[in-house]
Amino acid sequence: MPNPYLPGWEYIPDGEPRVFNDRVYVYGSHDRTASDKFCDYKLKVWSAPCSDLNHWVCHGDIFHTRPDRDHDASVSWSDKELYAPDVIEKDGKYYLYAYIVDSLGCVAVADAPEGPFRLLHSYHFQENREIYGNGSFIDPGVLVDDDGRVYMYCGFLRSFLVQVNPDNMYEIIEGSCIENIIPALPDDEAGFFEACSPRKIGSRYYLIYSPNRGSRLAYMTSDSPAGPFSYQGYLIDNGVDYPGGNNHGSICQINGEWYLFYHRMTNGTIMSRRGCVEKITILPDGTIPTVEMTSLGFETSLNPYEKHSADIACYLTGGCFVTEKNPFCFTVTGITDGCVIGYKYFDFGTDKNNRTMKLLLSTYGCGCNAKVDVFLDDPKTGRKIGCCHIGTDDGIYEAILEKAEDRHAVFFVVQQNISGSFEDMFSGRYLFELAEFVFLK
Repeated sequence: MPNPYLPGWEYIPDGEPRVFNDRVYVYGSHDRTASDKFCDYKLKVWSAPCSDLNHWVCHGDIFHTRPDRDHDASVSWSDKELYAPDVIEKDGKYYLYAYIVDSLGCVAVADAPEGPFRLLHSYHFQENREIYGNGSFIDPGVLVDDDGRVYMYCGFLRSFLVQVNPDNMYEIIEGSCIENIIPALPDDEAGFFEACSPRKIGSRYYLIYSPNRGSRLAYMTSDSPAGPFSYQGYLIDNGVDYPGGNNHGSICQINGEWYLFYHRMTNGTIMSRRGCVEKITILPDGTIPTVEMTSLGFETSLNPYEKHSADIACYLTGGCFVTEKNPFCFTVTGITDGCVIGYKYFDFGTDKNNRTMKLLLSTYGCGCNAKVDVFLDDPKTGRKIGCCHIGTDDGIYEAILEKAEDRHAVFFVVQQNISGSFEDMFSGRYLFELAEFVFLK
């Protein structure tokens, strides 16, 4: 399954991946397609068998702050948005830790990882809750250690750690708070912004978080769940040659492989985010090399001879962006002169017979002649294998290209095909929307 790994109409940012009972579950916020606010008043969960990461199942809504046609509200003291939850398992029960905007957070419990979750309790304090951000616990990330102790990491602009009473899973242990668990750093770009997510790998503790350079996910490590934590670097940057925005996610081991779950921006806004995933490597010393954004998702390579939706682009420059026209159609829109649309990576295989291949581009919204140069590996220095001319009508356009072999990134470099006295008239105009493409032999 390429990126995004869930259906295009599903917007699950802030993903916390968890493996329970040979399935991988993703818990996250829920964005709305045309909203001017982050997140929704409900949480959802999707899962896939660890043995088949191409088939994800939606288990529906699992928690609400507002009633809808199928559900009552899960809490009585707030009807505001739900942000960035986490779910952990302890003693055969599954606990959902929910942040409610500007309100007291809470814990819900279920007998199965997909729910249904029922409210257990709001966070309970034996001391002044103001030292904990007034009890909201922004974007909680929870760790159950091998000794049964339960740690919750959270915060916005300042991070902190508390211990949760493992006997009831909602009481905050008095005196357990450690402020600035992610320490201040000389490099302000790497300092803490939000989105704590803890993991324990072997004997090493990891904290994945969003740094002040918010389009990145960074990480720190420690030999203790209570720190001190040391900065190790960043895992990914969703703003490298792509419309960037905040980032939030975590890591998960599935079938012996490690993956990073994160999100990307769509619909020309930072409030409409879709979940993506990249394979990562954890080195023997515990460090994790930075990875690039790709179109791969859970795949090793994509098949260029299958039809692909344009929205799996992982490289968008010049102002173009992915948008949802309807739940059946997702395009790259906002395409103007000089835009580049890129995909990583396709395996063209070995071709001993042909010298050329065909490219078909499906377009919408055409009103101006344009041409699309096709490059392999790099949009400036890579090998140009041909050009596709786009007319003034919606439809399918065809080009004959030089053949490609083996594994390559593919870049569509767009140029306005008007010159002379009309050039200024059409300057900055949207040229077309790219809907789908396929390579043919």
